[in-house]
Amino acid sequence: MRDRPASHFPIKLRINLKASYRGGAGSIRDNIKIALILGGCLFAIPRSVSAQGHESDGGFLQIGAQAIGVATRESPAIHSQDLTEGYLSQPVIMARIDPWKDLLTLTSTLDFEGYTLKRGELNAGIYGEGYIDRRHPHTYLHELILSSTKIFGGQHFSGISGTIGKGFAPFGTDDPMSRPFEKYPVNHHLSQIPERVVAIGALRVRGWIFELGSFNGDEPTAPGDTPNRDRYWDSWSGRVTSLPWPQGEIQTSYARVKSPENPDGGGADQRKQSASFRLEDLQHTGYALFEWSRTGQYSGSTQSFTFTSLLAETWAKYDRVNGALRIEFTERPDEQRTTDEFRTSVPPTDLSIAGRSRWTIITARLAGSLIHAREFLVEPFVEVARADVSPTLQPTGFDPAQFYGSSRIWSVSVGAKLAFNMSHMRMGRYGVATSRRSNAGMAGMNMEGM
Repeated sequence: MRDRPASHFPIKLRINLKASYRGGAGSIRDNIKIALILGGCLFAIPRSVSAQGHESDGGFLQIGAQAIGVATRESPAIHSQDLTEGYLSQPVIMARIDPWKDLLTLTSTLDFEGYTLKRGELNAGIYGEGYIDRRHPHTYLHELILSSTKIFGGQHFSGISGTIGKGFAPFGTDDPMSRPFEKYPVNHHLSQIPERVVAIGALRVRGWIFELGSFNGDEPTAPGDTPNRDRYWDSWSGRVTSLPWPQGEIQTSYARVKSPENPDGGGADQRKQSASFRLEDLQHTGYALFEWSRTGQYSGSTQSFTFTSLLAETWAKYDRVNGALRIEFTERPDEQRTTDEFRTSVPPTDLSIAGRSRWTIITARLAGSLIHAREFLVEPFVEVARADVSPTLQPTGFDPAQFYGSSRIWSVSVGAKLAFNMSHMRMGRYGVATSRRSNAGMAGMNMEGM
């Protein structure tokens, strides 16, 4: 059953902590339980536990957790009305078990947004999985990956790995959850392929990484959804990465995804391309990403629509203060909306795309660490975004200026991030495909201040 649309009041603050618009005391209790679980992880879990039970930098068991409390005001959000809402966003628990030094590694990410973001999070321009202009909640089991890695080559980091489980297909750039901003970019579904059952083989030869993977094409339709077994291995992707120097990473990737928006198959297929250049200093105090991605929709061999994105973002830290800037140019399908105007039909119909719009979004972020002891982080932040939107097809069935009330949308988000043991971690690569070996935090990602 779809959520019922809430009435819109320009000034009222709505805290989106219910499982539905009319979720009762039980729904609130569920979210309190989630907060207590995450809080227990933040305060009770040792940074890293080895097989002997002693603390170490890269032990047998590593656990991390985070949650972001955020209030967002969007002007205009819809029909010339401003909306102000509050959320518990990205409440996740991550675990990594590595008993034999990469020979066999289990990685898991639990995501509780199905409880805290059921109606979605205001995020102008974003779309996917039946949501539009609100970011959808991710599935409860975001990742469950088993990898086996064999390193060889002496002083040069070379090796081979195999990966199977639920996670990210080898395509595109890192998951936005591991990058500087709380708000996701519009191109999330153009530049990543998350939450699929994957089988990945990877080869690393010094400064080159080659990945090839097979996965199910259907994307999730709800937080509790599981991949359709009839769709296993009907899609594939490959990625080649060059590491010209320790701080640099260049990747290009290609994917063929079968009927991602129709779980039973029979919908439009996608052919996806991505290229990016990533820089990060060895001290994790500076980062930059430049990416291009394109997705074409096909019926058989006939192309119907193409959506292209260009994105650049940078982040820097000085002492306890950090800041970030992102500039994005992304084309988006404008699908027919349901009675809840932040939702679209799943699966879509053949005539569901009413137009295509181009989103130009500039987002700035400023944050400061109030507490940063050991691996525990409390970081208040503010994000300001300006989005300009215009149609790219004429005539069009969707006029952004008429629908929103303006062709320019402003967004201000204020909140705080709580995290434990989430520094120096990346999300979206497995085995030898991680850019370099790391013995700190959650195995190779960089989420401090990000």
